[in-house]
Amino acid sequence: MSDRSLRHRVHEIIFEADTPAGKFFDIALLVLIVISIIVVMLESSQDYNETYGTFFWYTEWFLTIVFTVEYVLRLWVTIRPLQYALSFYGVVDVLAILPSYLTLILPNAQYFLIIRILRLMRVFRVFKLGQYLSEGDQLGRALIASRNKIAVFLFAVTILVIIIGSIMYLIEGGQNDGFSSIPRAVYWAIVTITTVGYGDITPQTRIGQFLSAIVMILGYAIIAVPTGIVTNEMMNANAEKTVSTQVCRFCAREGHASDAVYCKYCGGRLNP
Repeated sequence: MSDRSLRHRVHEIIFEADTPAGKFFDIALLVLIVISIIVVMLESSQDYNETYGTFFWYTEWFLTIVFTVEYVLRLWVTIRPLQYALSFYGVVDVLAILPSYLTLILPNAQYFLIIRILRLMRVFRVFKLGQYLSEGDQLGRALIASRNKIAVFLFAVTILVIIIGSIMYLIEGGQNDGFSSIPRAVYWAIVTITTVGYGDITPQTRIGQFLSAIVMILGYAIIAVPTGIVTNEMMNANAEKTVSTQVCRFCAREGHASDAVYCKYCGGRLNP
């Protein structure tokens, strides 16, 4: 088997989920990622760490070596490895293995390995959930399209909570130590208008309680505004064709239409 055909075969196994070997590889990889996340979470417990610390250490380093070999293979089979290394999944793959090596010079750096949970996003491709990728892409476009409206909305809410907080400070400032300053009153306004309601600061006067009730009701009305903005943009957005699980051999990016022949990102031919 020539080097080119070997790279093509390894590319199919690592990047493609349509073949039995590729699907088995991806499922096995997801299982290892889940095991790694569980190990990191259990290792943070002092009781478990004292009992199984050595087992956790060997397991984590074994998984780190496996993920390192996998990352190197991904770079090897990609025709333009730098583009993959700088892509979202490429950066996540590096961040998934880097903390283990940082533990050699920085104590407790292994807890940053929890970022490996981002690699579970590959499950959408493994189980052919391409329609969810398409919907996610549509949601992203809707958020970008509505960013100006959302920015104006947040600016208006910021002004509103400052005004409400200042009024509440005038009402409760001399009656309740909780409203000891305007920033503390603004904090109360933010907590109340977002309907979180921690309850650590509460008005004591009747006027303050009346204003508090108005702010709480106003909060429910405000919640509907950004929802309506994004929903309107999603209705106006044109949904793209169903995406496939095809991964570009040149830049290793996904999200192509099911009938695509060339990569929409780098122009490389998808099928050899």
